[in-house]
Amino acid sequence: MLKDKVVAISGAAGGLGPAVAGAFHAAGAALALALAGRDDQKLIRLLDSLGAPREKRMATAVDLTDQAAALAWTDTVVRTFGRVDIVVHLVGGYRGGTAIAEIVASDWDFLHAMLVRTTLNVVKAFAGPLSSGGWGRFLAVTSPRALTPTGKNALYAAAKSASDALVLALASELAGSGATANLIMVDSIDTEAQPGARGAASKKAYGKSTPAAEIAASMLFLCSDEAATINGVRLPLIGRG
Repeated sequence: MLKDKVVAISGAAGGLGPAVAGAFHAAGAALALALAGRDDQKLIRLLDSLGAPREKRMATAVDLTDQAAALAWTDTVVRTFGRVDIVVHLVGGYRGGTAIAEIVASDWDFLHAMLVRTTLNVVKAFAGPLSSGGWGRFLAVTSPRALTPTGKNALYAAAKSASDALVLALASELAGSGATANLIMVDSIDTEAQPGARGAASKKAYGKSTPAAEIAASMLFLCSDEAATINGVRLPLIGRG
């Protein structure tokens, strides 16, 4: 379905990254996977575990809070593979659980950097290559809090809302180009990194949990030709609790 597509995954070393990379590899896109994260050794091990051919893969440790670094990463992907077809933005982070009167500035600084600035830099870096190829997909993960803030998640909700706005603005800009940009909305994510008690604690804290494999499968669908008219939407994947 996605044979030989060039996929760039930011935050690929995080909890959701291996499931997403594995899904695209299985769909035929692993011949040209480009991964970005802060630890290149984790990325190299991930690519090794997938069995992606060394001559058709790239693992880059890049600080996506740095606009120049994000642009340089994009240039390297395009120069290495000739183009980029799919961008999956998985960089995330969380601060919350405190009342508004107890908010501290450092929490906003962290969330702005991880959720807003990285999205801005990745959207800016890949907008041109995606819009010029005649076919492209941009995907990111969001939270219900972006639409329904709660008192103890004010900063997180604000940062996710800003991040979503950047992706939805990209969708508007891509309209008619053959490329799309969409969001997948989840409460929390079941991954191999959250077994047992930790997984249960995550569900209790954040709500209904969605398996990483289901999120990855939904991404594959949004990257299919059958989803070509889906653009600028928040696809709800709220788990079963």
